[in-house]
Amino acid sequence: ASDLREALRNDGLALVYQPIFDAMTREIVGVEALLRWHRGNDEQIGPEEFIPVIESTELIHDVGSWVIDEACHICKQWHDAGYDSLLISANISAIELDQSQLLNHVECALEETDLYPGTLELEITESVLMQDAEASLKTLQALKEIGVKIAIDDFGTAYSSLNYLKRFPIDIIKIDKSIANNVGQDLNSATIVTTIISLAHNLGVTSLAEGVESKEQFDFLHDEKCDRAQGYLFSKPISSEDLFYLLEQKKTGTLA
Repeated sequence: ASDLREALRNDGLALVYQPIFDAMTREIVGVEALLRWHRGNDEQIGPEEFIPVIESTELIHDVGSWVIDEACHICKQWHDAGYDSLLISANISAIELDQSQLLNHVECALEETDLYPGTLELEITESVLMQDAEASLKTLQALKEIGVKIAIDDFGTAYSSLNYLKRFPIDIIKIDKSIANNVGQDLNSATIVTTIISLAHNLGVTSLAEGVESKEQFDFLHDEKCDRAQGYLFSKPISSEDLFYLLEQKKTGTLA
């Protein structure tokens, strides 16, 4: 934890960005901001190692605030460069969702960067949402009121309760990669993905498939009219500079 505290102070933490594509047009419509830790001598610590440490300490408040600040700041830069419809998505932990400062911090970050609230998406997993459903509902409704979008991450791996989909102000349903990965080989997975896409459309929310790695997967999602897709088929998580280069390539037609 002390190493992570030092990393936060000394720019050892960084965000990388995985592009999110419109599954119909293949245009980049947004990015997911993902946290990385570079610890001296070019050693990179995997998020599966350090994020549980962050979430188990008071660091979660500082790191969570930093992620939101950084995400809003970089997104505003892209907007100012001409990509003013680009969305940015950031993950929220159970502890952050439970704290009263979250709303205030998001409001401050949006105000400081002059970022349009509708281009910020906050992602919450199903399990986090249900830990304290009433408190979560209150926080999410307040975020929704200021214009921020809410995404349910890893959908299909936990509760998948239709009741909470009705109650919570959700804008995006993200289909977990463990389900989306198998649509070409497993009939049950294909049926589940089709059902989630249909459910999202019937609720008037956006469907997004994570972990798309093959053309076969993407063709299936395209045929089923999934709204968005992200995964290694399109791009791994990349730096802000590389993302800007990718956006420029797409704009000039040098990238198919």
